[in-house]
Amino acid sequence: MKIQSISDRLPLMLAIALVSAVPVALGQDDAPDYATTLPSAHVTSSQEILAYNRTIKELESREGAYGASLPESMLGLARTLQAQGRHDEAIEVYKRSVHLTRINEGLYCQQQIPLLQGEIDSHKALQNYAQADERQNYLYRVQTHSIGSSTELVAAYMDQAEWQYEAYQLRLGQNDYERLIDMTELYRVAFNDVVTREGEYSPNLLPPLYGMLQAQYLISGYNILPSTPVFDEEGYVDEGLLRFKAYHHKSYKQGNAIIDAISAIEKKNNPSDSAATAQTMVMLGDWRLWNGRTDEALAAYREATTELARADDAQEKAQQLFGEPVALPAIADMHPLPPVVEPNKAAVTLAFGVSEGGRVHDVERLDDNEDSDKQAYRLMRELRNTTFRPRFEAGQPVETQNIVKAFQIQ
Repeated sequence: MKIQSISDRLPLMLAIALVSAVPVALGQDDAPDYATTLPSAHVTSSQEILAYNRTIKELESREGAYGASLPESMLGLARTLQAQGRHDEAIEVYKRSVHLTRINEGLYCQQQIPLLQGEIDSHKALQNYAQADERQNYLYRVQTHSIGSSTELVAAYMDQAEWQYEAYQLRLGQNDYERLIDMTELYRVAFNDVVTREGEYSPNLLPPLYGMLQAQYLISGYNILPSTPVFDEEGYVDEGLLRFKAYHHKSYKQGNAIIDAISAIEKKNNPSDSAATAQTMVMLGDWRLWNGRTDEALAAYREATTELARADDAQEKAQQLFGEPVALPAIADMHPLPPVVEPNKAAVTLAFGVSEGGRVHDVERLDDNEDSDKQAYRLMRELRNTTFRPRFEAGQPVETQNIVKAFQIQ
């Protein structure tokens, strides 16, 4: 699949062209075949499971071991096993169902999709993340072969992008930065599909745009040492690393362009919504501050406070956005620090301040839980390196002292 350039068609989003337009290719081009017999330990006291097994045996007797009607009953059996926490058994049923579906319907038939999704859920439940990754790759190939341009295909792209983020967090694979490239490109093809079908101002462009912004935060925050070699042990150029360095180099400009696109869509669909406009300006300020552009960030924040003054609930919105320092990135599914909880024996309680420029200072530990020393020291280091959106008063950033928060440590 070739990722299409949108620069010729979308003046609004001209700047969103990435480093290169490349296919999103995950994994290999085929999946293994599986055994055609169920394990022997499926019959239990569960009446529902007994009923499914009885139906499967009847179908096998009538249609044979490769009967076309078997996968539907096996899907029900697998889901019932999952509900009981019997994931190993569920996986075997899903595998056989996929195998039978491929035989009866074709290598990349759409009927495999719910079966593969169920199998992946059980692998995740068992923390078999390498196996989940392999099946996600195959699921992606099935989806892109069997689903035409549609909201369903966009959902598939989005799901695969979210898995790349999850796999990145799990550190699956040797070069985790390649997950960030795949994540970016998957959100991009989702974006392109929506543009083609719905136009450049569709609200349905916002989810992939927010996903692209999330990826830019991860790319810009990825630490690549200047001394990192671009040649592998055999003397060949590491193309993946060179490509990621190009993404990293352009991430700030790319993030700005994405936020501009979000702002244009919001204004087109909600032209009189001052709160939405202010929220976009805050988003821009956060991105600038995250990248060390403090003066530019504060200018965006001030513009947001001016815009908020036009809103009916200006004071409430201003309090939500600027009433206290906010750790960055402040976008969905990205949490730079552990959850804040009420002080308890399992929590680490810290006091700290945040400067008017968003820098953390005077970090002090208040709890005396010696069992959490290692986690506490790591958390204190993370906190010192975290950028905060500063608190504002009367439209101006101010220092905040003696912030006390208890963090959940696991």
